[in-house]
Amino acid sequence: MHLAHYLGLLHRAQVNLADAFRQVADAHAEEPDIEHLCQQQAKRCDAHAEQLDPFVTRYSEDAPDEPDRLHSQLFTGTRTGGIGLLRDLQDLYLMAAECDITWTVVGQGAYGARDDELLAVVRQCEGETAIQLKWLRTRMKAAAPQALVVAD
Repeated sequence: MHLAHYLGLLHRAQVNLADAFRQVADAHAEEPDIEHLCQQQAKRCDAHAEQLDPFVTRYSEDAPDEPDRLHSQLFTGTRTGGIGLLRDLQDLYLMAAECDITWTVVGQGAYGARDDELLAVVRQCEGETAIQLKWLRTRMKAAAPQALVVAD
């Protein structure tokens, strides 16, 4: 069963996204909303990974390397200034989008496997990931005019 492959992918992607949210919170601590909300989203990602644990065990995690590669390609370090914040938020968005589509795929696998417990976790976490994406998009829209038009 290849569901284990995607559970491993999703678990590692959530852990990496939590780490990335923390890095952005630390790098842009001068922005109070960024620091607070990124820390909050990191905790949410940690909770998602924790909720996956019993299913990872059940389906014997066979974690692929893709999320680590994605994290390292996007996060070679955070940036500074307004344009840096915008780019860091965009990187978070791309990582969250990876989680979002993987939740969808795992949900389809849970449906096919008739795993109602996994399906319930997917529904909850997929909705919370959609909220993360909406917040990131809204925050990028707020940061873009200042970062792109006004000189530092």
